[in-house]
Amino acid sequence: MLIIISGYPSSGKTYRSNQLVDFFNSKIKTAPDPRISRLGVVHITDQTLGLSRDVYREARSEKDARAAEYSAINRALGRDTIVIADGLNYIKGFRYQLYCESKAVQTPSCVIHIGTPYEKCKEINTELLATGNQDGGYPADIFDNLVYRYEEPNGMTRWDSPLFTVPYDDVTPPCEDIWNAMIGTEGELKKVKPNQATVMQKPATESDYLYELDKTTQEIVNAVVRWQKEHVGETGGQVAVGTQVIELPTSPVALPQLQRIRRQFISMNRQHNLLKSRIPESFVEYLHSSFG
Repeated sequence: MLIIISGYPSSGKTYRSNQLVDFFNSKIKTAPDPRISRLGVVHITDQTLGLSRDVYREARSEKDARAAEYSAINRALGRDTIVIADGLNYIKGFRYQLYCESKAVQTPSCVIHIGTPYEKCKEINTELLATGNQDGGYPADIFDNLVYRYEEPNGMTRWDSPLFTVPYDDVTPPCEDIWNAMIGTEGELKKVKPNQATVMQKPATESDYLYELDKTTQEIVNAVVRWQKEHVGETGGQVAVGTQVIELPTSPVALPQLQRIRRQFISMNRQHNLLKSRIPESFVEYLHSSFG
């Protein structure tokens, strides 16, 4: 089971996560049902991964930090473990990846948005910096950059739902509601049926599968580029590719951005081995998650 924490830097993500850890451990400890009492809670933070605030200064080190978090979550995910991914998790595409990993092991997931306002986060960050603790605040330039790039969760998308928002003034998160979303109101462990996009399949041959993955995603990118060239000046739009329809954002999507998204998708799915028939749908879904 996976709980993805997301919010501005210095918004109180770890404080809220610790509240959840205490609540879950208490529920598990007092549960009469052995299916509940055997559960464990794993809390993954930048600190447990040995990551400093400075990793967010450069794109390369930040990418490595995300990879470290991703690997740690994958290792911990399971039906008998509640994983709390306590980090910025500000990129929609990254949250989508975690959602897919959770579905692949047939466990539920949810997103908790720490809704502390920007000005309050900035105030807290300044106070933390003053303490001189290396695990405290973010350097001012990194703080501003992370806030600028933050992609707020959207409960209308599958990978960000169910979505729980925790306002700054709330004493605790809606712990009982989050527990029910993960465990169920009747105390029975929820089992998530994976869709074909997240089920490991063996293709006829590895080279054939990789060829189809490369070919199909490139055809979809080409279709988007072609449509934008034919509709210069138009905002948004729909691009039909086979049975799939791509909803374009209001601003044009440059080819380098499309290719970057395509490379990320291919890298994610090299080892997943999607059914070939599911490649177009899965890539279009990933495009939508990246567009916002």
